[in-house]
Amino acid sequence: MKLEQLGWNDHFAYAFEQYCNAHPSHSYTVGRVAVEHRGAYTLYTEQGDCTAEVTGKLRHQAIGLADFPAVGDWVVIQQLHLDQRATIHHILPRTSKFSRRAVGGATDEQVVAANVDTVFLVSGLDQDFNPSRIERYLLLTWESGANPVLVLNKADLCNDLAAVLEQIEAVQSRSHSGEIAFGVPVVVVSATQHQGLDTLKSYCQPGQTVALLGSSGVGKSTLTNQLLGTNTQAVQAVRKGDDRGRHTTTHRELLRLPTGGLIIDTPGMREIQVWAGDDPLQATFADIEALAEACRFRDCQHTHEPGCRVQEAIAQGTLDRRRFANYQKLQRELDHLSRQQDQRSQLVEKERWKRITKNLRSHYKQRS
Repeated sequence: MKLEQLGWNDHFAYAFEQYCNAHPSHSYTVGRVAVEHRGAYTLYTEQGDCTAEVTGKLRHQAIGLADFPAVGDWVVIQQLHLDQRATIHHILPRTSKFSRRAVGGATDEQVVAANVDTVFLVSGLDQDFNPSRIERYLLLTWESGANPVLVLNKADLCNDLAAVLEQIEAVQSRSHSGEIAFGVPVVVVSATQHQGLDTLKSYCQPGQTVALLGSSGVGKSTLTNQLLGTNTQAVQAVRKGDDRGRHTTTHRELLRLPTGGLIIDTPGMREIQVWAGDDPLQATFADIEALAEACRFRDCQHTHEPGCRVQEAIAQGTLDRRRFANYQKLQRELDHLSRQQDQRSQLVEKERWKRITKNLRSHYKQRS
């Protein structure tokens, strides 16, 4: 398989050339991470699929989870001809990365998918439809550098599609300044009824990478199977009563499509912890940001201050109170995350200087 069929382009070719020039004594090739298995990886290469592990040097230099390969990454490898194994020496600079805060107490970035061109944000048009969750996914997608497409699945189960589209259609107008997906393409599909799939296939052109993101039970694996043309991904029915999904996909995987594109199916994430800066928040809630700029006081808290354009818009019905509450919630999360990141950066820098000092002492001790 040609590298271009796997998403290779001039950006990666230049970065690979620079790395090889800096390490002329080694013979390197490249591969793309298809699956991650707790420290072991399956790679796509021109010579075929192979398994790989990171070198001790790369592992030692890694500060956090984001410094390890993720699904979709292009990596520099040395192939060991025994049993089609390879060692990963370097991760080529990413063109995009969809990140979240790692599960658990640590403040660490977890890269869910890398080098993605388009993100399908899949939401089910059933009882589990959640506008606030869509806004959260949009915020992280803007931060990733990929282009979001809002995919509304299970159209066959929706009793009032027009009412849903009123909330989320990306149509710019003065009376609808509070859409969830302002400026984002919206595609209505039914994976089980084969509705809307041709529109999705238009994003899956040769060499293009698409990632599916959404909660459990929204139909990501079913959509993947329809785009693949085979029942590759396991699927399960949602729970009766609340349409909550069961975890079917257990790991992220890069799959090759008949169209020549590539797709990354991901496990469902019901509550995704944000990992983003201020710019994505402004992009996702551009309408609220514009209203806040027009408030009488620069330090307006948008509660009871006179001349507050945000509260005026809520009172007039041009801004949804739920949307503003979600904006405030995400803003608090990002402020908290920023403080924790600052503390972690200080600890990492302190640890770095401890290692430098230790190495210097060891060096001088050996010389003496």
